[in-house]
Amino acid sequence: MAEAAPRLSVVIPAYNEEQRIERTLQRIVEYLDARGDSYEILVVSDGSTDATEAIVQRFAQTHPQVHLLAYQPNRGKGHAVRYGILRARGERILFSDADLATPIEELEKLEPYLDQGYAIAIGSRPLRESQLIVRQPFYREMAGRAFNKVVQLLAVRGIHDTQCGFKLFTREAAHDIFARCQLNGFSFDFEALYYAQRLGYPIAEVPIRWRHQEGSKVRLLRDGLRMLRDLVWLRLNAWRSAPLNAKALPRK
Repeated sequence: MAEAAPRLSVVIPAYNEEQRIERTLQRIVEYLDARGDSYEILVVSDGSTDATEAIVQRFAQTHPQVHLLAYQPNRGKGHAVRYGILRARGERILFSDADLATPIEELEKLEPYLDQGYAIAIGSRPLRESQLIVRQPFYREMAGRAFNKVVQLLAVRGIHDTQCGFKLFTREAAHDIFARCQLNGFSFDFEALYYAQRLGYPIAEVPIRWRHQEGSKVRLLRDGLRMLRDLVWLRLNAWRSAPLNAKALPRK
């Protein structure tokens, strides 16, 4: 008899996160255990070369809800998120960054929107009600805002923050969207939301608490140029492709 699907899957991409992955897992497990709903946590090691995988395996021995998914070599954050989401069994699937810049408790702000009929709820930093406890360096914040303007112009209309690493999906929407995604780098966020809009999935953008964490893997110039290239590729590919079949889901 097949095991019942958990209420929630949490997908955490991890590349050389030995300094914080155990602390992150402990915090998430304590929070979800207190809620009482069934869950699974999928840590996707994206070709890690440090002790990340050993730490997760050791933690999982005493926390059976935690599972390590690992592969070599490093493929990029987008590949890791896609790899985890397409293997997640939960009725709802949360993608969260390993640094918990958005605290796991902010899940409570996203869930009501799925209860109302949205297929996707995403954390958004620029919204007026959001609390940026520790902001990014000024130049990174300005570059991010400028990039988002280009994303809105070319791909994802009306979304103020495509790149926040805290997104909640219904399982149907997550699997449908990420099965179509191809970008392996940091561009996966706007690619996923682009397909979500084309498929007709309603998206809620939600104010959250957020704290900048040191140790970001994003290199502003190098990765910024790659993301611009990916954005142009996505737009050109859309012009050449046939319309996608929209889902008959409630719209908000």
